[in-house]
Amino acid sequence: MKKLSAALLMLSTATVAQPYDNSLTEEAIKKRLAPIGSVYLAGAEDTAAAAPAGPRSGEQVYQASCFACHGTGALGAPKTADEWATRLSKGADVLLDHAINGFNAMPPKGTCMDCSDDEIQAAIDFMLK
Repeated sequence: MKKLSAALLMLSTATVAQPYDNSLTEEAIKKRLAPIGSVYLAGAEDTAAAAPAGPRSGEQVYQASCFACHGTGALGAPKTADEWATRLSKGADVLLDHAINGFNAMPPKGTCMDCSDDEIQAAIDFMLK
């Protein structure tokens, strides 16, 4: 009987002494379920805060979307002047078309789906420097 009483005393002390777990409070649950971002839809109301500030430079587009492949040569992406020369021999229009629409392992717009055609051209110009 003494052992049972001692065990019950220890069990009740352990459950009372545990720190309060606030991960199940309503506020904590709402915070975990809150959206982590927003989508900008041109022309939609109340998206002014999410509207792009203006055209990005070629370097900005390159660093954000192109560098992963063109900075490392991944999947055969051109990074040296010699590698670019073979692609330029087909013409600048073909190069831009491939960059916008995708070609071989390159996805359309190099995964920069919110880039304008002018921003893609600026990124190409930056890479060709």
